[in-house]
Amino acid sequence: QVQLVESGGGLVQAGDSLRLSCAPSGRYHMGWFRQAPGKEREFVSAINWSGTRTSYADSVKGRFTISRANADNTVYLQMNSLKAEDTAVYYCAADPSRYSSRPVDYICWGQGTQVTVSS
Repeated sequence: QVQLVESGGGLVQAGDSLRLSCAPSGRYHMGWFRQAPGKEREFVSAINWSGTRTSYADSVKGRFTISRANADNTVYLQMNSLKAEDTAVYYCAADPSRYSSRPVDYICWGQGTQVTVSS
């Protein structure tokens, strides 16, 4: 069973940066999603198992960068120029066979980490 351990959330001011980490128990296709109060879970970014393909939501393109460390499979989401509208619970997700932007395609989810951006 895939296990995911997330870390890195917090309270920051608009314009600041944060880095989220997600440590899976193996090498999988990985995605980051977020959910704000009263809203549906939305795609943020994804990276394939080898780190050769990445994708981003339009709302974060140019500000967020997803990457992975091949040594231990940790996946990072570097978030720069944060905005108040980035405030949400951020979840990492893993799947052994699907590189996708759809939450339904991921079989394993982390517990979520809160990111709050004050304006």
